[in-house]
Amino acid sequence: MPEAHRDGDVFEVLAAYSRLLSDPDPAVRAKAARDWVAWEDAVISQEANGTPGAYGSQPDDALMAMTRICAHYFANAAWLEEGALLRDADRLAGIPGALIHGRLDLGSPLRTAWELAEVWPDATLRVIEDSGHTGSETLRKVLHEAIEAFSPAREG
Repeated sequence: MPEAHRDGDVFEVLAAYSRLLSDPDPAVRAKAARDWVAWEDAVISQEANGTPGAYGSQPDDALMAMTRICAHYFANAAWLEEGALLRDADRLAGIPGALIHGRLDLGSPLRTAWELAEVWPDATLRVIEDSGHTGSETLRKVLHEAIEAFSPAREG
């Protein structure tokens, strides 16, 4: 990341990454993608179930796709006004939801899921103690249970 873009707010930094990942020079794009996944790998390597190099070991085209999508959405705040999801969560009334979040997720803070659960009337929040961003057997089990709970009953 060029020095001039390192001290901006988070959206400016992400927009700069998005530009680097779209640079006409393939070497610039590749370096930006590798730098992004180095950060991702560092974060998840701190988790109990984290695998060192989980992102960085992916093929170059997969790295480029993931980083470009992430940077594009993050740089544009997913095209939502600040606070819109929480502010308008009452519109979800009557729609059941299951929020499942690993307590040890360093990349996606639990606070976000907690705040959404507080304002979404028909959602439940399950916090998985042994899970981070990379998941765990417990998280997989709870996800499968949630999917089954929302699936129509199957006839034998």
